[in-house]
Amino acid sequence: MRVTRLRRYPVKAMAGEALEVVEVDHRGLVGDRWYAVVDDEGRFASGKAGRRFRRRDEVLAHAASTTAEGVRVSGPGGTWAVGDPALDAALSEEMGARVRVLPETGAPHQDAAPVSLVGTATLDWCREHLGVDGEARRLRANLLVATEEPFVEEGWEGTEVEVGGVVLHLLGRTVRCRMVDAAQDGLTEQPGLLTALGRERDARLGVYAEVRTPGTIRVGDPVRSR
Repeated sequence: MRVTRLRRYPVKAMAGEALEVVEVDHRGLVGDRWYAVVDDEGRFASGKAGRRFRRRDEVLAHAASTTAEGVRVSGPGGTWAVGDPALDAALSEEMGARVRVLPETGAPHQDAAPVSLVGTATLDWCREHLGVDGEARRLRANLLVATEEPFVEEGWEGTEVEVGGVVLHLLGRTVRCRMVDAAQDGLTEQPGLLTALGRERDARLGVYAEVRTPGTIRVGDPVRSR
């Protein structure tokens, strides 16, 4: 088993960036979900609604990338550096409410755990049994791991895996929301995936992990269960 894809999301709910190598600390991939679009009530813009989130689908039409100068956001209205008041103004106009792109301070921007991963065989199963595209970007996972058996990663729950120079402790399966159906990150809308997952998989796909030993992960690194 090897890492076949690494993906980081500099701004929560926006499209992310593909990486060949990334540093990982106890918080997760360095820079992952470090920023979020936050309204005056402190709720994060997302493709879903909840206690911490306010559904603002406009955020999904934007992409964030990391440059030597910092994080940049591109969207229908242009391209801006995070921290540019023009970015906050453009997002506020699109969303019909005052919002700002803010760094993490107190409440964590990550949903439930620092790192998420899924196996390629699991996505192949989704294509074959659910009739969907099985694209990992719909799950917004950080690591895509080449596997031969569907859902093998779920069997790692409660154990540790070595990924390159990083040790992860697997926490449990990831509960999915309507984001998997939404148009995002270069993908068109795909209605029905969440319903199918609810019927076949208790709406769970992929796994969450916490970082036990920080280090570096590269595409191609072996993944070994301990």
